[in-house]
Amino acid sequence: LYVRLFKPVVFQIDPEKIHDDMVTFGESLGRYGVMRRITAFLFDFQHPVLIQRIRGIDFRNPVGLSGGFDKNGRLTDILPEVGFGFMEIGSITGDRCEGNPKPRMWRLKKSKSLLVHYGLNNRGARAIARRLQGKNFRIPVGINIAKTNNQETVTKEAGAADYLRAYREMRHIGDYVTINISCPNAYGGCPFTDKDYLEYLLTELATVPKTKPVFIKLSPDLTHREIDDIIALARRFNLDGFVCSNLTKPRENPRIFDTDFPDYGGMSGRIVDDLSDRLIEYVFRQTGKEFVIIGVGGIFSSEDAYRKIRKGASFVQLITGMVVDGRT
Repeated sequence: LYVRLFKPVVFQIDPEKIHDDMVTFGESLGRYGVMRRITAFLFDFQHPVLIQRIRGIDFRNPVGLSGGFDKNGRLTDILPEVGFGFMEIGSITGDRCEGNPKPRMWRLKKSKSLLVHYGLNNRGARAIARRLQGKNFRIPVGINIAKTNNQETVTKEAGAADYLRAYREMRHIGDYVTINISCPNAYGGCPFTDKDYLEYLLTELATVPKTKPVFIKLSPDLTHREIDDIIALARRFNLDGFVCSNLTKPRENPRIFDTDFPDYGGMSGRIVDDLSDRLIEYVFRQTGKEFVIIGVGGIFSSEDAYRKIRKGASFVQLITGMVVDGRT
């Protein structure tokens, strides 16, 4: 029904408007018990073989919603009924962030991809924390934090302070934290992929007692040397794992079949599929079972998810596959 009836209509409408409308609709469904039960009847699936307990967290299945869809934590009441085993909120920044100018999202239909240039728009850590404080989540929730997208956070010290502000505000909410150092759409680029910057950031975050697992979200465009440096720091600071991966920026990718789109922004879906697989495989080869790996990028089917698991991921996350094919 989604592919044949709903998708042909909504794909004629601005993608950001549809995204916002779907979040509002999902939030409304989550408010009413009868609507949650109907949604669960249509979409939910549970099986004992899918249950895992990792890092002290119980996951009912290994498929989660990636950070970047529910930026402000509005869908926590409905996503369990859609079938997800966990979800990630954000990215959440130290200050409220309006993001980049519109338009900032495009569909690359031939490539089965989304081109995203949102720029970390969200309501800010304090406002989100106040709304979610004390809430009982029915599936594990990850808190994805990043630095506010503005000129004031470009320096190492200011950027780390912004991360720290979000980290502190959200410390009592959710089950794990993802430090997003790889958003390709923020002012000043991705400075905290540099080992000296990242060491400084992790030192600042370590001033807050660690109470839950901490992951780093990696770019698919990193070199092996950069990945090795990040792994070494993850060991030193006793982190728990990696999210592999974020959006990709280079336009030379052979999986890009569309031609009419901007030269800025990061790409998801099939375009990042192989890059994500190779990143998962490399991190697992370097670390074995020392770290937990969450695989993201180009998951459109159970076969895609299982391939990432065979390469070393314990969990997978998706957004684009759900948007393009209506699958979870």
